[in-house]
Amino acid sequence: MSRPLLTATALAGALCIVPLATSAMAAADTSSYREFDQFMEVFNRVKANYVDKVDDKTLIKGAIEGMLSSLDPHSGYVDAIDYDNLRILTEGNYGGLGLTVSMEDNAVKVIAPQEDTPAFRAGVKAGDYITHIDGKLIFGQTLDEAIGQMRGKPGTRVALTLVRPGRDKPVDVAMNREVIIQRPVKWEVRGQVGYININTFSEQTGADTRAAIMAIEKSLGRRPLGYVVDLRDNGGGLLSQAIEVSDAFLSSGEIVSQRGREKGDIERYYARAGDDAHGLPIVVLTNAGTASASEIVAGALQDHHRGIVMGTRSFGKGSVQTLIPMGERTQLRLTTARYYTPAGRSVQEGGIEPDIAVPQISDPDYKSRPVFREADLRRHLINEIKADNAVLEEDSKEDPRFAATADSLKKQGIEDFQLHYALKTVARLGGPAQVAAATRVVPKK
Repeated sequence: MSRPLLTATALAGALCIVPLATSAMAAADTSSYREFDQFMEVFNRVKANYVDKVDDKTLIKGAIEGMLSSLDPHSGYVDAIDYDNLRILTEGNYGGLGLTVSMEDNAVKVIAPQEDTPAFRAGVKAGDYITHIDGKLIFGQTLDEAIGQMRGKPGTRVALTLVRPGRDKPVDVAMNREVIIQRPVKWEVRGQVGYININTFSEQTGADTRAAIMAIEKSLGRRPLGYVVDLRDNGGGLLSQAIEVSDAFLSSGEIVSQRGREKGDIERYYARAGDDAHGLPIVVLTNAGTASASEIVAGALQDHHRGIVMGTRSFGKGSVQTLIPMGERTQLRLTTARYYTPAGRSVQEGGIEPDIAVPQISDPDYKSRPVFREADLRRHLINEIKADNAVLEEDSKEDPRFAATADSLKKQGIEDFQLHYALKTVARLGGPAQVAAATRVVPKK
């Protein structure tokens, strides 16, 4: 993928005409040379005195990774293995468990399990730490090594030991690897409500979303009452596809802007004429796993009053990473800009606040399980102008609409309360019969 994860714009250095010799430039050059001299001294001493022989390639790669990790959590060096992982994320399929993971303090942390995959069905949750694979401790391994152990031939068995914040004891899960097919968009008709589940922003997500809208209309033989667009646990992907998805529901106006380091470094992206959804009501579902490209879509529809955002506050990743080719199969992933919603809001740290807060009360530990967001990452970019979410979430009064327990919902056949609530909200437009049709328990296939 020779383009940014969140932008289609290549980096371009600014050309400035300045005097060739100034005291400021000379001082800066002198300081830089001193730092390079210190680096080379450390490099040579390690090569000469380290207990084991170490090659130049290993040392240089470590130095590059250390430099980039000092910037922010999303900048990094993409080597051949990482390159293949990114290609799989946006293009291909693989044999594995269906997990998106990251490295935090030498531990493998789950960002989100992909829906309808072995990890999802086994109950692996966002925020879990993977400590053992097949009984072997993986702490201190590289992320590539851990991913390599989780992937494998479809049908083979693998066991994971998880540390889950809020739990006293580790959680052991076992599952069979499967061919993980990247299906970025799934759809179904519930009563007269169209349900579109977008789980990643890969190369075909925009086209697949438009196809889903058409398929829902064809299935009903008419237009639906409205749509539920599910962006929960969608960790993002390509900016171009976030724009395409937003454009499918908007007929005009700005979708997103990205702003770089310099004041005039601003790029704006606009919707084209024509709303594929014909102005029908939309509910957008979000949670703490809704990140990056997903937040662009949620923010655009919210700012244009095109959809009601429902669920819980999103992840809060408001930065743009550009992939800069450094060789045949190596790239530099560098944070180059922040993105802003049409109303000029940066979601960095704060995320997208739902218009209607709906907790996932069908999850038995939704209150006790800690939530992981951008603001929890070390060295995350600071948003100087953001909402005080602590104040917004201060209300301790129980909403009577959400007083049900997970057990009582399960007896009613409701396994996903947020989706149930969203479908019911749209279905009310058609009256009680449509509410019943949209929220009836669908037998598992």
